[in-house]
Amino acid sequence: MKKVMTSVPFKGTPEQLAELDAVIAENKEQPGAMLAILQKAQDIYGYLPEEVQRHIALALDVPFSEVYGVATFYAQFQLNPKGEHPVNVCLGTACYVKGSGKIMEKLEEMLGIPAGGITPDLKFSLDATRCIGACGLAPVMTIGEDVYGRLEPSMLKDIIAKYQ
Repeated sequence: MKKVMTSVPFKGTPEQLAELDAVIAENKEQPGAMLAILQKAQDIYGYLPEEVQRHIALALDVPFSEVYGVATFYAQFQLNPKGEHPVNVCLGTACYVKGSGKIMEKLEEMLGIPAGGITPDLKFSLDATRCIGACGLAPVMTIGEDVYGRLEPSMLKDIIAKYQ
């Protein structure tokens, strides 16, 4: 699944940077340090913005491309902040066969963002997921903790309106 870097302005704090620097200092010499540092950085910021990845690259004296490569290789890492209402569309086999691809396309159009993106007002983020275990309700999407099943593109306008 392609990861998209966001154009949302980064808003890190000096306290977060100090915490990240302490994590880097503590782990820098350990084998596999980059992975551990990226995990802690994501805990600190909630995602891995480009600015944080560049800071880690400089601190570890490695190319940015190496940090970015690790961040995009592992599914656990997020390059974008999550919206106030994270929208996740299941693209697992059962959902996809039942039309979740069309659901994703309609949401991208409605929200004006690609999968992996976030709306400029930070209200919605849109992501594709694999099976969420609700195959009997296919196609399925979640918005936060709310699950919506047996979806058709025509239903999305009313569902999204509940969160606006």
